[in-house]
Amino acid sequence: MTELRKRGGGGDPDSTDNISDKEADGDDRLGLQGDAEGECDGDSKADTPDVPLSTADTDNTPQYLNKALEGLPPRWKNYWIRGVLSLAMISGFFLIIYMGPVTLILVVMTVQIKCFQEIITIGYRVYHSYELPWFRTLSWYFLICVNYFFYGETVADYFGALVQREEPLQFLARYHRFISFALYLAGGWHLKTIRLLFIVPISIVICNDIMAYLFGFFFGRTPLIKLSPKKTWEGFIGGFFSTVVFGFILAYLLSRFQYFVCPVGFNSETNGFTVECEPSDIFVMQEYTLPAVVQNTLRWKTVNLYPFQIHSIFLSSFASLIGPFGGFFASGFKRAFKIKDFANTIPGHGGIMDRFDCQYLMATFTHVYIASFIRGPNPSKVLQQLLMLQPEQQLSIFHTLHSHLRERDMLPPAAAQAE
Repeated sequence: MTELRKRGGGGDPDSTDNISDKEADGDDRLGLQGDAEGECDGDSKADTPDVPLSTADTDNTPQYLNKALEGLPPRWKNYWIRGVLSLAMISGFFLIIYMGPVTLILVVMTVQIKCFQEIITIGYRVYHSYELPWFRTLSWYFLICVNYFFYGETVADYFGALVQREEPLQFLARYHRFISFALYLAGGWHLKTIRLLFIVPISIVICNDIMAYLFGFFFGRTPLIKLSPKKTWEGFIGGFFSTVVFGFILAYLLSRFQYFVCPVGFNSETNGFTVECEPSDIFVMQEYTLPAVVQNTLRWKTVNLYPFQIHSIFLSSFASLIGPFGGFFASGFKRAFKIKDFANTIPGHGGIMDRFDCQYLMATFTHVYIASFIRGPNPSKVLQQLLMLQPEQQLSIFHTLHSHLRERDMLPPAAAQAE
């Protein structure tokens, strides 16, 4: 590990050029000395090859922004640049949601590929010194394999009607996992059916990032963690409470619209997507009895909530308390390679990976949470699997199900008389 750091360090460890403006500013404001006395001093200059630093070390802020903000101190200039670009990204996010599931799939894949490219670029600058063959080629190959495996079954579920009509697609759907395994041997995500379960986790991470930044910017005094000197306890705590409130209100607002809570289905007759359904129970208003202590305090006995609002509290808590550690890990990763950002794609923010470091951890938790506490058996998926069976197998399942329903007296009278 020490040898890897020596090879990947690059440049002068005492130089301040490799520290981001926002982190340097945070160090000064908090009275910290940054990393000059931390990990960077442990790296040896003698054995460090000439490894290029990230392109993020150059200022890529558009000229019109630099000109408009040239009279401001660096701290406030960075604040306004981040603010303007944040609003632009949030607006773009809602535009993508409005444009539908196909656009959403393409954007998610684009973000994933861009994040992967930024990480691979950093890794290649180090690993090329070890003369490892096919490093980038194999890295991209495995990314393709992963996407084929995770997207394949999901796409087959949504386009089940189309799969049934085309024999080659039936073969790919039936042997999807075997083909994926073979691809892995040769080389050595999941789209949410309900858009609300996609929007809320992403939105609360964005909210936590913004609110923690604002609370830290205006009230931050106590440093939180050395890997990110600009992070403060004031920002961390303020971001937590703000995010929980935001997630609770957002869940209430979006649960009221079928567009956000209904599964996206593919209609083979119109060759288009439909968003119509009877909302799931978690998106139906229910009455809850408050604990006795709350009743005595607020004089309320019951409260009407969407069950998803309760789930949003747990999602928001994770995004506020655990989610930031994805950013801390990314900060440690960047400092180990002596770069300030993964790339310079977004002025004031860095690369795409710099904006999505916490989202990857949040996405993993959301998937596990939904599978454990929200998602139940999916009748449409079971039906698609039944339709892929041979006719005699389908008939056998029909008789088994018929006998089961008859034993439980669940068949309608007309069906009983027909027997």
